[in-house]
Amino acid sequence: MAEGNQSTVTEFILTGFPGLHSKYHGIASAVLLLVYSLTLIGNATFLFLFATDRSLHKPMYYIILNLSACDILFSTTTLPKIITKYWFQSGTISFTACFVQMYFVHYLGTVNSNILFLMALDRYLAICHPLRYPLVLKNSTIGILSIIAWVIAKAGPLSMVIRAYPLPYCASNIINHCYCDHIGITTLACTDRAPYGFPAFIFAMVVLLGPLAFIFFSYCCIIITVLKIANWQGRLKSLSTCSTQLIIISLYYLPRCFVYLASNVGIKFRADMRIVTIMLYSLSPPMINPLIYCLRAKDVRESLRRRFSKSIFPRKAQVSAISN
Repeated sequence: MAEGNQSTVTEFILTGFPGLHSKYHGIASAVLLLVYSLTLIGNATFLFLFATDRSLHKPMYYIILNLSACDILFSTTTLPKIITKYWFQSGTISFTACFVQMYFVHYLGTVNSNILFLMALDRYLAICHPLRYPLVLKNSTIGILSIIAWVIAKAGPLSMVIRAYPLPYCASNIINHCYCDHIGITTLACTDRAPYGFPAFIFAMVVLLGPLAFIFFSYCCIIITVLKIANWQGRLKSLSTCSTQLIIISLYYLPRCFVYLASNVGIKFRADMRIVTIMLYSLSPPMINPLIYCLRAKDVRESLRRRFSKSIFPRKAQVSAISN
């Protein structure tokens, strides 16, 4: 069939988790709603702390600010629709809305990868070039790099949407996923997918492996630099400053690399296991990241403690004043 906007499909149907019995739909929607709520609360808390506490206005926390905003947007792009599917039995999504969702899924994924690159750059300069760090990585510099990270991420996903949207979709309209993505949509096209799938695969590899290569290089340099420090306390202190970001980077990259490598060496996943795995590595980091900030970043812990102290102690003072 010739390419063009000859689509007879007006809407798509998201299957969610294949094989999930209807009696578990309520539990599934409740769990997804809990994940979404925790993601919003955790990341919004950091945004609030950053906005109200000037002690957090440092390059590292400007980077985390971008990560929190990206995590909120990604969860908001993907979760509400699948929650309504299981809560209200509404799994349909319009043709255009599916492509809009596909764009934001890949766009925000690219932004996330760019931000993790900035995280690695921050730690690389802080440990390997500590004297240059305050001169090179100022707040204004991070602001410019963050804007660049958000802007350059638009090109790839936009080209994917522009090429996929006009394809003829005249067969099945069932997407075996919890949200619309490039693979899920283009496999339904009544045409050869190779000319569209291969460029998308190359784009995904560049987005994933490009920053990952620099992250690997930067942490090799960091380890070499740390090993040159004479005392153990100095080594541990230097490594502790990397621990937060290293955990966040690991949560993002390790599951993705495992899935990509497994698929390329011939390991096959059942459809339900594949979707569960994708949802875990897509939605767990946005929910867990704020907890990692609070537990591992001293400045954030102190800011959170001061905020709680201000909210609790004034009440105690009012109560004691009334009792007197």
